[in-house]
Amino acid sequence: MFPWNPTAGGGRLYVNAPNRTPSVPPYNPQNRALGCSHALERLPSYEWEPKPSTYPVPAPRSPTTSRARKRQHEDYSTPVVKRYRLDSSSHSLNRSPYIFPPPTHHPQPVVEGSVISGYPHLCFPWYPEVSTVPQGYNNLQTYASDKLSKQMIELFEACKQQTSDLDRKEMCRAQLQKDIQYVYPGARLYLTGSSMNGLGCRSSDADLCLVLKEVKRQDSIHALSLLQGLVKSLSYIGKTQLIRAKVPILRFREKASELEFDLNINNTVGIRNTFLLRSYAHADVRVRPIILVVKKWARHNQINDASKGTLSSYGLVLMILHYLQTVRTPVLPSLQRDYPGCFDPDMEIDMVPDGSKNIPSYNSRNQSSLGELLLGFLRYYAVHFRWNEQVISVREGKVLPKNNSFEWRNKYVCVEEPFERNNVARAVHEKIKFDAIKAQFVESFQALQSRWDLDSILPVSTIIKAESLGR
Repeated sequence: MFPWNPTAGGGRLYVNAPNRTPSVPPYNPQNRALGCSHALERLPSYEWEPKPSTYPVPAPRSPTTSRARKRQHEDYSTPVVKRYRLDSSSHSLNRSPYIFPPPTHHPQPVVEGSVISGYPHLCFPWYPEVSTVPQGYNNLQTYASDKLSKQMIELFEACKQQTSDLDRKEMCRAQLQKDIQYVYPGARLYLTGSSMNGLGCRSSDADLCLVLKEVKRQDSIHALSLLQGLVKSLSYIGKTQLIRAKVPILRFREKASELEFDLNINNTVGIRNTFLLRSYAHADVRVRPIILVVKKWARHNQINDASKGTLSSYGLVLMILHYLQTVRTPVLPSLQRDYPGCFDPDMEIDMVPDGSKNIPSYNSRNQSSLGELLLGFLRYYAVHFRWNEQVISVREGKVLPKNNSFEWRNKYVCVEEPFERNNVARAVHEKIKFDAIKAQFVESFQALQSRWDLDSILPVSTIIKAESLGR
């Protein structure tokens, strides 16, 4: 990996890297045979500009990859499982191969009124800095000629994650990475999920993936319990909890902001799908607003909680992307199908952020308004989609027939994970919950079709107020 430097022409080049000056062609499915080798800056996404730091930047370690099949991050696709709070005393530090003392460095106390003012803002060369609204982002008002679309924009603008929200999460991530590196010098800590893929709200919590080459999958619970001892010793962290789940996590809060973080170890598929969704989020200006509105709608109607047997946020996002890929005039292509080299599931994890940058521009001929797309989404799953016969595949950009394999057999909702190809909707395992999900699509479609008013399916002003109070 190489750091970025601005060039005189406004573009960006890697320092000490071969010249990769862009020539951005229009989207052409025939280009997929070429992978990503010729295209740079498809998306105005991440700006890799390290900010000045008072700390030395550790040398990048050799790229790490994991080919093992890993379960999806809990916030994305957790089935209903029992969780247990683990007492750190159940894992003796004295008997551990990962024994470590508390770090000698702690951040300075937080100054009253600042977010994390005691932390230097570390930004390592491999870690991308994200702007909330990319350069060249089209005007949303182009797709808001009707009342419903304007309501959707109002909700989106009020609830979307702000640059300051992301900066706060990134500062905590950077400081925590530095403290962890006292114990694991080669550790990399990645911000993942909705905070990083552009689909988050102001109230969104943060997901972290700690990449540790020396920790085996079967040892993740033990390693997290030891890591909990380290985290508890940090002055800026509070309320730690170790949660046993299919993907074990260490949950904690950053004291100054009360932000909640969920940290897993080596669940690297979460890094891959973060950058895939980031690419889709910025492929068309309408994607982010419709996803935010649908997530708020699903949460309000109690069908967006995998821990309670309904749809995960990740599953919902894939359902929306699938609809936008398969509408008569597609809003989105299948990026994995057309540019497989950019999203190779075996790509070394340190190279994943670069892969998502190298996609040519895509201009959809679909000019539907936001309101029309929202109504179409509800209609598709209320009327047209055959739940008992079809599998949603964003990877292929189409539905797949449900076969008799273990992954799809006797499953009520089938949504393919784009990299691991398992079912991210497996949490929906009770017929009563499945029937409630289908009924909500039908009811909301009928209400929105008759009234063409977002308030007919969710209380817009109440949600906006709750979002503002959340941060």
